Amino acid sequence: MNIQVLPDHKLSSVAPLKPYNNAEKKDVELILVKERNGAQYINSSVVPSPSSNACPPASSEVEERETWSKKIDFLLSVIGFAVDLANVWRFPYLCYKNGGGAFLIPYILFLVIAGMPLFYMELALGQYNREGAATVWKICPIFKGVGYTVIIIALYVGFYYNVIIAWSLYYLFSSFTSELPWLKCGNSWNSINCTDPKLINGSVLGNGMSYSKYKFTPAAEFYERGVLHLHESKGIQDLGLPRWQLTLCLMVVVFILYFSLWKGVKSSGKVVYITATMPYVVLFVLLIRGITLPGAMDGIKAYLHIDFKQLNNPTVWIDAATQIFYSLGAGFGVLIAFASYNKFDNNCYRDALLTSTVNCVTSFFSGFAIFSVLGYLAFKHGVNIEDVATEGAGLVFIIYPEAISTLPGSTFWAIVFFIMLLTLGIDSSMGGMEAVITGLTDDFKVLKRNRKLFTFATAFGTFLMALLCITNGGIYVLTLLDTYAAGTSILFGVLVEAIGVSWFYGVDRFSEDIERMMGFKPGLYWRLCWKFVSPAFLLFVVIASIVTSTGARYDDYIFPRWSNVVGWGIALSSMLFVPFYAIYKFTSAPGTFKEKIAYCITPEHEHHLVAEGNIRQFKLKHWLAI
Repeated sequence: MNIQVLPDHKLSSVAPLKPYNNAEKKDVELILVKERNGAQYINSSVVPSPSSNACPPASSEVEERETWSKKIDFLLSVIGFAVDLANVWRFPYLCYKNGGGAFLIPYILFLVIAGMPLFYMELALGQYNREGAATVWKICPIFKGVGYTVIIIALYVGFYYNVIIAWSLYYLFSSFTSELPWLKCGNSWNSINCTDPKLINGSVLGNGMSYSKYKFTPAAEFYERGVLHLHESKGIQDLGLPRWQLTLCLMVVVFILYFSLWKGVKSSGKVVYITATMPYVVLFVLLIRGITLPGAMDGIKAYLHIDFKQLNNPTVWIDAATQIFYSLGAGFGVLIAFASYNKFDNNCYRDALLTSTVNCVTSFFSGFAIFSVLGYLAFKHGVNIEDVATEGAGLVFIIYPEAISTLPGSTFWAIVFFIMLLTLGIDSSMGGMEAVITGLTDDFKVLKRNRKLFTFATAFGTFLMALLCITNGGIYVLTLLDTYAAGTSILFGVLVEAIGVSWFYGVDRFSEDIERMMGFKPGLYWRLCWKFVSPAFLLFVVIASIVTSTGARYDDYIFPRWSNVVGWGIALSSMLFVPFYAIYKFTSAPGTFKEKIAYCITPEHEHHLVAEGNIRQFKLKHWLAI
């Protein structure tokens, strides 16, 4: 349906839509837009022409959709989702490893030609259609399967991402002591090989082993033996039972998520005032403390060291492409879901530029807080920066906690740091769960009528699945999910999404939709990116992810072949929604072979044109339009 929103959003009169072409003059679409207590009510019906045998509907279908209470609620929600743990534990290390400042060249390039255009596209798609990731495909019904793909992926990510937040909560609780538990050996979880960090230097390590890979420090043993109990598992085939301490932490996380989301954007929009802003306050505080430490400047210099020769390495470009994609969070259905609660005339173009820029600047800024402390740790042990630099859980749960445990007032710094990790994770997890809830409630009205119950069922379901990740061998399950659940599958999903919007629906028509919302059409640059550059970029990243895939591994543990087969099964379980739904849609469509195709690729509100033989997608002009 083409929605024409009246300029002041407060009119109660009826305005006819401007038809696309003469064939559509037979139908008159009536739009009634009101604004009542911050929520828009859209009342629409189609009145058949006098020649039609059909009777007009007895009553109009009324669809109610809430909107954000304030514009800042939306912006903070998007920023909170995009700025997650990866901004802290992945980007700084990638930047350091791939040529320091030189890495910013491919990173910013991919941000401008692909990251921002995809970000803008998803916000505009959700805001114009006011639908979640699945039902938004009324613009091209055959692609509805990709909506289910991204919803399933968001659900899979919730299974293990909440576990990482639970670890942060466990560390936070453990920090409320006069002496941090990972400062010294001699605890119940320590092995006989535990070594006092003061005794560790380059000569003790030997054999070219880096300090970050040394598993017998108190911090490393607290993480792997005290928190994970990894020493009690022989591999992914030996999981054991869930740990009760982590189960309680996971319950708290799920409890927070449920009560943040149960009332929709009215409740989640208030939670992000804390969860989206707190990380910036903490990062600034940690940076101020970090730069005062001995060796901090050496760490920052290593972080910013420019090595242009690295740009000759294809891996650097692949790392930049994948990082910008995952960092912005396009493709998880979250941006579509959040934007669908915007007011119709909201300037999502400005929002896309602002929030994507804030996200990338945050990644770069966090590197200073991280590497100032890594420089201090390297100075303390007399090793090089490369010996302490690492990424992922090893950085935020071993190396960084060890460094702050040696500082005066270490308890305070540990509490502050883990509060930052907690807030970074919570709002990102909220976004993923909102994508699932919005996507499915928009598609199944019975779920929308029982949103609170469905939200509880979703949260409780992720809790049950996450229990596998907090067993003795849970880290192996988590690693498997992290490798396969949202790897190639999410890249594939966004590639199909970009093709569906840009080619089948049409960049020119999509641009007209944006003009209806904001009063101006996207420039030629954005239209070229949507139609050519972004799909090409995504195809490149998909191929690169497949070619460089080496199977799952955790440190020195190589996953058995069967587990990688299971991993690819998980990946395919979401991707197969695309072809399966396309087949279902084609076979269920009426008419001849040509008409079936037409019904599948024509927007639902134009299906009457198929019977008239006026099919836009069967004309060369449609495919050449920009």
